[in-house]
Amino acid sequence: MVLLDGKKISQDIKDELKEEVSKITQDGKRPPHLVAILVGDNPASQTYVKGKMRSCEYVGYSSTLMRLPSTISQEALLKKVETYNQDPDVDGIIVQMPLPDHITPQEITQKIRPGKDVDGFHPLNVGLMTLNFPCLMPATPSGILELLHRYNIPTKGKHCVVVGRSRIVGRPTSILMSRGGNPGEATVTICHINTPPEELKRICPQADILIVAVGKPDLITADMVKEGAVVIDVGINRVPSPETRSGYRLKGDVEFETVSQKASHITPVPGGVGPMTVAMLLRNTLNAYNQNLATVGEIIPE
Repeated sequence: MVLLDGKKISQDIKDELKEEVSKITQDGKRPPHLVAILVGDNPASQTYVKGKMRSCEYVGYSSTLMRLPSTISQEALLKKVETYNQDPDVDGIIVQMPLPDHITPQEITQKIRPGKDVDGFHPLNVGLMTLNFPCLMPATPSGILELLHRYNIPTKGKHCVVVGRSRIVGRPTSILMSRGGNPGEATVTICHINTPPEELKRICPQADILIVAVGKPDLITADMVKEGAVVIDVGINRVPSPETRSGYRLKGDVEFETVSQKASHITPVPGGVGPMTVAMLLRNTLNAYNQNLATVGEIIPE
């Protein structure tokens, strides 16, 4: 069994980006600039954003963390986003999810200019991705494909089962795995919340590549995995643990201890897909920077 080490691969990507940024600044140009907007004081969100800011510092990006109260109105938040949309020195914008209940995430996502949407959530970027055109790709699905690529895992003609259909992970991952390219060219089956349990147990063992992103700890057990399958666990679940200082530990959607005995490759949780998401966010920021410098003064459609 090969452990798909997202922590190591993400560090490799950061080192590559750091080298590219060093060349940019040595030429007298400004570094890429990422803005993160954090609404409220959700502890997990604060941790995630701080990690992203540290990664920006490591690779040499400029970064801005805009903290806003949970009481901010949707209209005021949209105005903040628009301010950064119009700033030529800002290359990437992320609004950390989740947002307070009175704010509609889709409204905020659609407000971010597609060329600065480094999360890859804007409908225009999703549409371009679907048609296999260059775009800012969804970070987590991109991270999954990058892992498959760097570990030289063949996908062409393989049966890929994606468990979960979220617009952030499951659905775009299914599209990327089925479209042209490498990784890609797979036969894809999607299971989701309305897939009966007996069907899930029937379909999952057919997978050459099993990608799980539902947020249910230990949903996938060893009897649901084919011998030699590649297993990508996107789930990050907090479960009670008296053995840790925090009182909880992180667990994936896959029962790692037993499934790892059957899989040919598997991601750990933590240390698998999570670090890859941040790495691909950073790569998107550099891509947006290069695009931004080429289009300053031009009209970029909303």
